[in-house]
Amino acid sequence: MNDQRHSFEREREAPLNDHSHADTLAPSRQKAAARRRGLLLLGGAVALAALAYGGYELLFAGSHETTDDAYVAGDVTQVTARDAGTVIAVHAEGTQAVKAGQPLVDLDPALADAALASAEADLARAVRQVRSGFSRVDTAQAEIAEAQTRLAAAQSDLSRRQQAVSAGAVSGEEAAHAGDAVKAAQASLALAQSHRADALTAIDGTDVTSNPAVLAAIAAVKRAAIVRGHMHIAAPIDGVVANRAVQLGQQVAPGSSLMSIVPLMQVWVDANFRETQLADLRMGQPVTLKSDAWGGDVTYHGKIIGMNAGSGSAFALLPAQNASGNWIKIVQRVPVRIGLDPKELAAHPLRIGLSLTVDVDTANRSGPPILGGAARQEPAVSADQVGPEVEARIRQIIATNSGAGAAHRP
Repeated sequence: MNDQRHSFEREREAPLNDHSHADTLAPSRQKAAARRRGLLLLGGAVALAALAYGGYELLFAGSHETTDDAYVAGDVTQVTARDAGTVIAVHAEGTQAVKAGQPLVDLDPALADAALASAEADLARAVRQVRSGFSRVDTAQAEIAEAQTRLAAAQSDLSRRQQAVSAGAVSGEEAAHAGDAVKAAQASLALAQSHRADALTAIDGTDVTSNPAVLAAIAAVKRAAIVRGHMHIAAPIDGVVANRAVQLGQQVAPGSSLMSIVPLMQVWVDANFRETQLADLRMGQPVTLKSDAWGGDVTYHGKIIGMNAGSGSAFALLPAQNASGNWIKIVQRVPVRIGLDPKELAAHPLRIGLSLTVDVDTANRSGPPILGGAARQEPAVSADQVGPEVEARIRQIIATNSGAGAAHRP
């Protein structure tokens, strides 16, 4: 009885269970259909994107050359000590912007001051020696005049003695003595003339300021003043200080590197293109660049200004030896120099060594090949020269030690 009741209940519940199972399978079928539609739409979008990219490559990519093997380059000016000295002050730090002429380092000037004082003393001594030379000429001239007077007197006396001998008034011996006096006077005159010639060799054709000895002393004073000026080291150009190596109290030798200055407003980009990309590159072609340092929102603009004389491997420390052993062709890269817009550099400064992505528009190929660019004009660095205060000091020393003989000419 119980078995029949249970069987009836199962038969009654069976249709209800089948209907519940159908309700459960319906949403899964809808989800699968939606997934298929989504995949179809995604595939269609990818296909359209591929077609669009292919069309872009076909129409535009053929007139562009790109590379991400590009780096910022620039001049690095080494600031070195020109004379030995001890560092007593450092006025610049790394990363600091400096202007041309701004103080960087001071060396102890004590030895340079002593050398300058010694050179000034030598100049004063040289001026006095030249004055002494003029005095010797004057002395020799007076000796000549005296010798000429004595010679004239001796000759007159000899003439009288000779007349007296003829008249028998004096002996021949006295006439002979008179002749000897004439010879002695002639010798004295010759000696005085020799003294004058010797004195003239030091001053002939010059005055105090143009005398060789004084000119040499003036040059020594200027040289000592220049060395004294080297104790104060200033920035030769505008830029940013880098690689500061100098320290207070350091004893530096001539040529020691103290720091570097990089003119960041004059940097350029070396883009290393493969040799297979060079055929369409021309001088002056426009270039767009992006730097990771400033992100993708900052774009630089420039133009091709030249190309290196060889590939990077040609100037390596150990260049490739392609003529020995087994050889495998390797596509080389050649640095192409790109000039940047100064205004964009000022707005977003770059640092040497930063990497960039480069895109060259090669649509216009009418320009000359990039065999080499024009020379870039470097700012001139002033040569060593003494200031007006040193010139005034030299004139003062000469005037003080010249005395009345300054304007004397033989």
